[in-house]
Amino acid sequence: MQNDNRQSRTNKFEKRRKNTKQISILMVLAGVLLLILLAFWIFGGKDKDGSDPDRDAVEDIHIEEKNNDLNESENVNEDSNQPANQNDENSENDMVEEETEGNEQNGNDDREDNAEVETEEIESTDDNVIEAYTGKWQPNGTIQEGPHTTNYDDGSQDRIEIKQAVMSATGLGEDLTEHWIGNGGDQKVIATVANPGNTEIYRVYLSWIDQEGWQVTQIERLKEVEK
Repeated sequence: MQNDNRQSRTNKFEKRRKNTKQISILMVLAGVLLLILLAFWIFGGKDKDGSDPDRDAVEDIHIEEKNNDLNESENVNEDSNQPANQNDENSENDMVEEETEGNEQNGNDDREDNAEVETEEIESTDDNVIEAYTGKWQPNGTIQEGPHTTNYDDGSQDRIEIKQAVMSATGLGEDLTEHWIGNGGDQKVIATVANPGNTEIYRVYLSWIDQEGWQVTQIERLKEVEK
């Protein structure tokens, strides 16, 4: 009976010893696996030279952003350091260009309007007149204000606006020849003009319209320039 009990205890001890040995082996394997995972996590995410690609990429982005901010700051400083008089000159030039473009556009609009004016032929007793006609041409426009007195001097605002009105109604260009500009009555002017070759000669009658400028009222096409 005692031998049976002793053998039973021996068998239990052997089983316990085997189980303990298996558990120890499993723990050792688990420890080794854990060490491998830790080593891969620590060293596997870096290049061979020990650098961290993700961290390097982030640092490169920060450096590029700083460089961009620095360049923008330099550009702002350069603009703010531009001489004040240069800024004023640029503004004045822009205003002059806009005014010139506006005047050219208005002149073109007037020419288009006057090109479509219906005219009515009238009789003339002047032997030098080939044909004469009237029409409702649009006033050429003016920058003059207040009471108006015609200034016949070369280069005066009246002479400039009279020429523009004549060009608009006759179709002659900037190179037209002004043979005579004279008084045609109260706030009225008569202009004899021609193209450079004197093959197209016109006598143009104009009237002043307050706040609107010179308006062509009658045109006569002449055979020759009057002397």
